[in-house]
Amino acid sequence: MPDLTGPSSVREIPGAVGRLEVLFDLPDGDPRAAVVLAHPLPTQGGTMHTRMVYQAAKGLARAGCVVMRFNFRGVGRSSGAFDDGKGERDDFAAALNYVASSFPGLEIWAGGASFGSFVGMTVGATDPRVSVLIGVAPPVGMRDFGAVERSTKPKFLVHGEADDLIPLKTVREFYARMEEPKELVVIDRADHLFDGQASEVGDALEDLLGDFQASNG
Repeated sequence: MPDLTGPSSVREIPGAVGRLEVLFDLPDGDPRAAVVLAHPLPTQGGTMHTRMVYQAAKGLARAGCVVMRFNFRGVGRSSGAFDDGKGERDDFAAALNYVASSFPGLEIWAGGASFGSFVGMTVGATDPRVSVLIGVAPPVGMRDFGAVERSTKPKFLVHGEADDLIPLKTVREFYARMEEPKELVVIDRADHLFDGQASEVGDALEDLLGDFQASNG
C-alpha cells in the first residue's frame, strides 16, 4: 500500500505515455474499497480538481473508500496530449493497474464525472477487477456507453435535473436500458456541472455507496 499521509496526498504514477498526476482522498478508518475517479473533458477545462469531482471524491471517502482521482494526459503535470477518449482510456487502465497493485484485497470501483464517467465506466465495465461503476453527469447520447448498458455490475448514476448538455430524459432512457443492478439519483435544479450544488453530488454518492457497502458487507 502506498505511504499516504494526511487527508489527501498528491503524487505521480506511471501512465500509458509517461507520468500521471494523481491525488488520493482517504477515509477516516480502514478503506473498504478503492475507487479510480476520472474528470470532465480537458478541452473544456476539466481537471481532477473540478468541483464536482472534488465533492464526489469526498463523498466516496466518507462512505469508506480510498479514492484516487487523476489528471488525464496533457492536464496538470500528466504527460501527453488530449486524445478524445482513446488515450484517456489507456490512462484510466494505467490508474486501475496502480490501484490494483497498491491495494490488494480491496474491491475496485471505477467511474468519473461527465467525459470522465464515459472513460471510467466503459473501461470498468470490461475490466474483471472492477466490481462497481459510478457515473456523474454521464454524456450518454454523445459517447458510446454500450458496454455499460450490457454490464451486470452494480451501476450508480447521479444527474442534474436541469442538465443543459445531457437532458435528464436521455439519461432516464439510458438508465431504462441498463441491466440490473442500478441506481439513479437526480439532483433538483442542478445543471451539467452542478454549479453551486456540487456538494450534493458528494452527499448522493455517500448515501448510495454507503448503503451499498452496508448491504454487501
